[in-house]
Formats: sequence, C-alpha cells, structure tokens
Amino acid sequence: MTFHPRPLRRRFALVLGAAAAAALMLSVAAGATIPVVKIATDPFTNSTSQHKTIVEPDSYSFGSTIVAAAQFGRFFDGGASDIGWATSTNNGTSWTSGVMPGITPFTNPPGPYARVSDPSVAFDRRHGVWMVSSLALNASVSGAAVIASRSTNGGLTWNNPVTIRAAAAGEDFDKNWTVCDNTTTSPFYGSCYTQWDDFGHGNRLKIAYSRDGGLTWTLSTTPNVGVIGGQPVVQPNGTVVVPIDNASETALGYTRSTNGGVSFGQAFTITSISAFNDPGNIRSGPLPSAEISGDGKIYVVWEDCRFRTNCYTNDLVYTTSTTGTTWTAVQRIPIDAVNSTVDHFIPGVGVDKNTSGSTIRVGVTYYYYPSVSCTFATCQLRVGFIKSSNGGTTWNAAIDVAGPMTMSWLPNTSQGRMVGDYISTSYNGSGLAYGFFARAFAPTSGGCDCQTATPNCDQGLYTFATGQAAAAGTLTANDPVVYTAKPQPGRSAFSHRH
Repeated sequence: MTFHPRPLRRRFALVLGAAAAAALMLSVAAGATIPVVKIATDPFTNSTSQHKTIVEPDSYSFGSTIVAAAQFGRFFDGGASDIGWATSTNNGTSWTSGVMPGITPFTNPPGPYARVSDPSVAFDRRHGVWMVSSLALNASVSGAAVIASRSTNGGLTWNNPVTIRAAAAGEDFDKNWTVCDNTTTSPFYGSCYTQWDDFGHGNRLKIAYSRDGGLTWTLSTTPNVGVIGGQPVVQPNGTVVVPIDNASETALGYTRSTNGGVSFGQAFTITSISAFNDPGNIRSGPLPSAEISGDGKIYVVWEDCRFRTNCYTNDLVYTTSTTGTTWTAVQRIPIDAVNSTVDHFIPGVGVDKNTSGSTIRVGVTYYYYPSVSCTFATCQLRVGFIKSSNGGTTWNAAIDVAGPMTMSWLPNTSQGRMVGDYISTSYNGSGLAYGFFARAFAPTSGGCDCQTATPNCDQGLYTFATGQAAAAGTLTANDPVVYTAKPQPGRSAFSHRH
C-alpha cells in the first residue's frame, strides 16, 4: 500500500467562452438519497481546454445569500478559462450563474492572464463586499498573481479583479484561500485575509490582509516554512488561525496572528498525516478543509488511513481546537465500519456559524469509492454527505448523494482525473446544509472519454435541491490508530509545541 510521498503542486485549468451562463435549475434524482440540482455549466468553447467541465467549487453563506465559485473549462496542464460563480439570494431555493470578467482572454472584457485557478469565496460584512480570490496563471502556467474579484450587490454582478499580490522574479504562486473577520465586536472587524504559497521558493507561506473590503492588500510577516493548502479561519476575538499542510503533505500544522494579520507566529505541528494513494487515477490528496463555529471552535477535516490496518484505504478524520493552539486527538468520522472497503477523499467541511457549544452543526460533503479495490476502468466515483448536530459527539448515518461516475467522464489533468482538490459545504441562514461538488455524466457525444470528447463533456456544478436539516444521530467512532506513515526525509517544516 502506498501513501502520499510526493509534494503535489495542484494547478487547475478551465477554459470558457465569452457569455455568462443563465440561471440553471436542472433536477437530478438518479437514485440519489439527496436530490441535487445543477447550478452552473461551463459555457466556454476555446479549443485549448476541456469543455463542458467544472471543477473545484468553494462556497460561502451569509444571511440569505450563498455564493459558490469554481473553475470553468479545465486545462490538462493547469488552470481554467475562467472562474465561474453561482449565487442564491433566497437561501438556496434558486440560483443565478455567470463567469468573472477581466481575468483571461476568454472573458468579457478580456483580462491580462492566460488562465486562472483556485477559487475561494469570502464575504466582508463590514464593507458589504463578496469576493472570490483566485490564482492567475501566465502562459507558462506559473502563478503570476493572486487576485480578487469583488461584488457589491450581493454576488449578482462582479467587477474586474484587483491584485492581492503580483509574483516577483522567481516567484510562482499557488493555492490561495481567503476569509474575512465578520464578528462586529472583534478589534479587527472588517479585515480580510488571503493565504497562498510561493512554489518558486520552496512553497514558502505567504499571507496578506485588507482593511477596505478587498480593494488594497498588505503583505503580512510570516514564518519561513514550506506549506500547501492552508484555509484560514477567524475566531470571534479576531485571532486568525491558519490550518495548513506542510509542502510534502505529511504533516498538518497551524500558524496564528493576534494582531490583525500584521504578523504570524511560528508554524507548529498538529499531527502527522498518513494517507493512502487513492486508486483510479483520481487527482486527490490530504489537503485540509477547515471551518469555524459561532463560538470559535475550529474543525479541520482531511483524508487519512491511520485507522486502517496497513493503510489500505482512507477515512475522513478531523481535529478541533477552541484556542487555535491546542488540538484534540484525531478522530475518525463514522461514515462506515473501520473494516469496510470504502475509500473516502476530498472532503469539504461546513460548520453553522450560528451554532455554538453542544449544538454545533457540522456537515461534510465528500467523494468516495464503494470499493477501494478498483482501477481506472472499474472505479465508481460517488458523492456522500454526513452531518452532526452536536459538534461531532455523534453523527447521523452517511447519505448517498450522487453517482456513480466513471473515471473517463472526468476532465483529465497532468495529476489525474479531476473533480477538484477541494469541494465545499455551507450552512444557509436557516441552518440548513448545502454541499457543492462537481458531478459528471458520460459525454453527450464523441465517445466516453472527456479528454477526447471535448467540447462534449458533461461535468457541471451541483448542490442539494433542499438544504439538509439538523437531526439527532447516534454514530460514534473510537477506533485505535493502527498505522502511521514512516517519516519522510527532511524536516516537516513545522515546529513541535512542548
């Protein structure tokens, strides 16, 4: 059995045409326990990327508005034609979708970058601004800038992007993520934070902050560590905590700022990571998914094989923290029995920001194979969802959402077939959970392989037709750790707290 030994540099490619997508509400039941709806389709037609493909959604909810963003039109060797969006202003009842202006040659108006990737959705309550940060790529498929598209009318129209940070000579940016401080009593209320890494200098951690609704950004002082895949969260007192993988994805760590992002302290290890290499040529890995409750409890979820003998398949596991400095022992999410054949990966955790303490609502949308003993030809990719109404003390039975999908239906990339390095779950203002994910069907013509059937692929952006309500569950997991990956050569990049 193998676990992830390699640093993964994830680039996403989407190529889209010039027109915005209309509002979509295509119900898809297809045997799913949770009915789902298609909320966006790739409208682009350029011959350099795969169409119609959407990958890697993120989402955020505030009040009655939910905004999701994803890569539209995936390139094989990295990036996309554009970042597309889907917005609901009525708690997920209906959706409007479109594409961002001013980023690539394929957008209207056209922008200065060759491709774009890595969307992350945030909302700045103080300034009333929705923003989607993304990674702008040049013609060499290097990270040329981290940018932010902004909306001041509830996510229904978007402005040309502002530059968070442009790459200097030798820099090559990757894996951005954005969050804002929306606690009115926080000393840094209205501040927003974007994290990324510089692949050109050993995946060095970079963070910037904004005090004016994402119009201008200032570079933070950060520790000199190699990282990938951080997802910042902000506690009610204004402390910024960034759960993050080391550059080889063999350890989960964190760094914190208590001065509004001006500086971040040393990065410390939370736990090592043991991850099985998912079969079927799927692009995946143990990147963290992080969210926070109303009282500041942080949840971090990733795929890990430590509870499986000989690391033969991945569970979804999590750790929590109320301080950002001390973390609970890693626990398994009880989706199925510890001796099952199921392989779980690419989780997107959501936490209801309006819940606290013993009533915290947590939901996780994820992909899985019913049988880990599969190949590219035989793997059956599915989407699942699991929830807890008491902060993870007990869980409801996992729910089958969508699938099966054949691997050849997915767009191809240099790192495997792609649904995304991330997916997402958000709770609406009524406390209902919505998962956001890419779902594929067989190409509409031109054969069964998306890579060769383009532009006739059929992979859109989907969510739940109705939000999932909290309910009492009884499932728990108290399994012992039975596998630990051998340490990789070199340092973990994180320090250990004593």
